[in-house]
Amino acid sequence: MLSSLQNKLTFGYLLVAALTLAVSLYTFEEIRVLEQRVLLGERVTELFDTTMEIRRFERNYFLHQQDSDRLENARYLDQLRQLLDKAEADFIRLGISDGVASLRNDVAAYDRLMWQYETTGRFDRAQRATLEEGIRAMGKRIVGVAENAAGSERNQVRALLARFRLILVVAIVGLALLMIAIGQGLSRRVVQPLKRMEEGVEAILRGKRDVLPAPSEDRELIAVVGAFNELLRELEQRQRHLLRAEKLASLGTMLSGVAHELNNPLSNIWSSCQILLEELEEGDFAEQRKLLMQIDGQSERARNIVRSLLDFARDRPFRTQRVLLLELVKETLSFLKAEVPTGVRVDIDIAADLDLPADRQRLQQACLNLIKNAVQALDGAGRLSIAARRVSDAVPFPAACPLRGAAVEMVFRDSGPGIPPEVLPRIFDPFYTTKDVGHGMGLGLFIVYEVVDEHGGCIAAGNGPEGGALFRLRLPDAAMETTGATA
Repeated sequence: MLSSLQNKLTFGYLLVAALTLAVSLYTFEEIRVLEQRVLLGERVTELFDTTMEIRRFERNYFLHQQDSDRLENARYLDQLRQLLDKAEADFIRLGISDGVASLRNDVAAYDRLMWQYETTGRFDRAQRATLEEGIRAMGKRIVGVAENAAGSERNQVRALLARFRLILVVAIVGLALLMIAIGQGLSRRVVQPLKRMEEGVEAILRGKRDVLPAPSEDRELIAVVGAFNELLRELEQRQRHLLRAEKLASLGTMLSGVAHELNNPLSNIWSSCQILLEELEEGDFAEQRKLLMQIDGQSERARNIVRSLLDFARDRPFRTQRVLLLELVKETLSFLKAEVPTGVRVDIDIAADLDLPADRQRLQQACLNLIKNAVQALDGAGRLSIAARRVSDAVPFPAACPLRGAAVEMVFRDSGPGIPPEVLPRIFDPFYTTKDVGHGMGLGLFIVYEVVDEHGGCIAAGNGPEGGALFRLRLPDAAMETTGATA
């Protein structure tokens, strides 16, 4: 069963949500416990404040001997007893139940001493002094117990806050680390496959002809890649149809040149046949043989022209052979003879023995398109030069070129207006043309680029130092790699 990108993302989100909920619930519970501790602290504070009031009215009573102070002292003693009874469970939770029990006994003893002090006659100074000292000691003891209880409660609250702070920090750091880990996991399972898809698409845009591989086993990505590959196949099929249409258009252009080329040998054949028919019985045998040889030669010439045209038109797989460049260029020019105005001068600078391994048909298509573009740019007058030479990778090339080793470089230069700067970046794009509607599909230079790419070569377009368009084709020469040829 295929994995799902949606399930992975859902699992990651649910895990983060669950962890966030767990931390939130824990924080809520700790705050609730802290709130309870604060309420218990209020009980302890009330306990401590009550004992302090008992001591205050005790001192006032001893100092002023007023019955009102004694009554307030007794009232706070009763309030302390009620507080001990009412908050006993809270004090037990605080862990000070032993101190509270001792405090009960001390309060009872304190009350008895106060009663004895109150009932002792005022003139019995020694007895009252002894009782006063005992009351003060017992009051101090009561305050000490309350103060210890308050200190214990404060320490427990501090410990609780410290524990809560530590656990909260650990939880937050752990949650952050876990979210980072989840993010890294999702990155490996989601972002990296998408990155590989992006790299594959960029490679296809650069001319790589392979289909886009599936970057992962997720069914969504597999579906996207499958649809993309199907689109590539459809585009490739349509591109083949368009290239075929462009090729047929080129054939139409060549037919007028071929008709002109065939007209000369056919005229010679017809003239020689007429002479032979007129002098069939009385003519000189040697002269007749000469005429027959001319007929044979002109027939061979016509057959070669037709064969070249058929080779150009025939669809067949990519196949390399040693191709003589001078012969190829001259043959291509002969096909375009009717398209080249008399005001256009064509100069060829190619050695007769310069050859390279190439698919003749495709290379001729590229040369034909470049020559046609140059002739159209010259607009009836100007100069077109075609040159070729062997070079090595030490010779600089105006564009990025991974080609290494010996190569053959062809240069097509015209004296026309050149290529506008805004056109250069898109000059090899399919269907991009600066011509008027109906005067081209914008596939000519794209075909040239495809042909050069099929041969593993490089192409660059620009303008010459003296103006005019300049195209440089660098094609590998495998046979020259072992010779160490240089420019």
